Amino acid sequence: MTVNPPFRADIVGSFLRPAALAEARARHAAGDLSDDALRAAEDAAVVDLVAQQAENGLRVASDGEFRRSWWHFDFFGLLDGVEIVELDHGIQFQGVQTRPRGIEISGPIRFPADHPFLAHYRALQDDVAGTGLTPKFTIPAPTVLDFRLEPGHIDATYDGRDAITDDLVTAYRDALAAFYDAGARYLQFDDTAWAYLCSDVELAKARDRGIDTDGIAERYATLLNRILDGKPDDLVVTTHVCRGNFRSTWISSGGYEPVAEQLLGNTAYDGYFLEYDSERAGGFEPLRFLPAGDKVVELGLITTKTGELEDADAIRRRIDEASAFAPLDQLALSPQCGFASTEEGNTLTEDQQWAKIRSVVEIADAVWG
Repeated sequence: MTVNPPFRADIVGSFLRPAALAEARARHAAGDLSDDALRAAEDAAVVDLVAQQAENGLRVASDGEFRRSWWHFDFFGLLDGVEIVELDHGIQFQGVQTRPRGIEISGPIRFPADHPFLAHYRALQDDVAGTGLTPKFTIPAPTVLDFRLEPGHIDATYDGRDAITDDLVTAYRDALAAFYDAGARYLQFDDTAWAYLCSDVELAKARDRGIDTDGIAERYATLLNRILDGKPDDLVVTTHVCRGNFRSTWISSGGYEPVAEQLLGNTAYDGYFLEYDSERAGGFEPLRFLPAGDKVVELGLITTKTGELEDADAIRRRIDEASAFAPLDQLALSPQCGFASTEEGNTLTEDQQWAKIRSVVEIADAVWG
């Protein structure tokens, strides 16, 4: 049994918003609920969520991203020099498009000392105190900001896209230091960019946005290593690689082979949450690039996109298949993604959500003890 994160049974981070919280957020957006009242509703929902995570057998607890609308825009928009703006289009998923929002660089990129996510983390840490659970907090990866920038959305502060890199690195190094000082020891960078690098369709779209995709995996590995270099030894930083998760739909397809050597072998993450719930993720062969040692791959074999419960024996067989390419003691199990990357959530019930979590815990116990 592992005593430090990432755990044999772990989670990506987000959970379905309970009805009372969804109603409070809607009332607040309409101007019918004060900031303080919304915060009280969020506080109560997170306290209940932490208790549910413990009751369902987890050793880790997130705040479910209950204080956010989006998994990424909320964090980015609260950085100095970054604005979330209205576009004429959203992000296109299979058969549905998100709200039309995008990123704009409006000045020097900085991580402010009073970034609201620090208070969100401290609240989670207080809620977890005394439970025996490890608090886990998620933020979007810097590669997502780079990959999602569209032409014409960088002001004169920077001479083009590549000029933002140094400030982006500094901002994220400052963020890691600030979360560490707040008590965080388990952070996760949520990342769609690596998955899109496995898709010819998404690479073509990236080139249309003015991104030079030649050598981009190496460039992203270097960017991330500059951020992770020198982090405290007792700060665990993992990443979740996502192919898109919005109302149970997805964006990209393609196995990890094009990026596995850089992602698994050449970035300084402590662990990787990899989606493996559908044929869109390809086979387990890319796991051969996982270096021997302490790094862990969380096999995302339990889908969050539907409520149907997976067959436990079938999942155990797939774990066995994966162990042909990476040592079993460097593997673990998690859901394929969060249950609600945006506040709309996926199309399953809360009961189905918790059944999935219990299944992760039970299968992990059976495999690893």
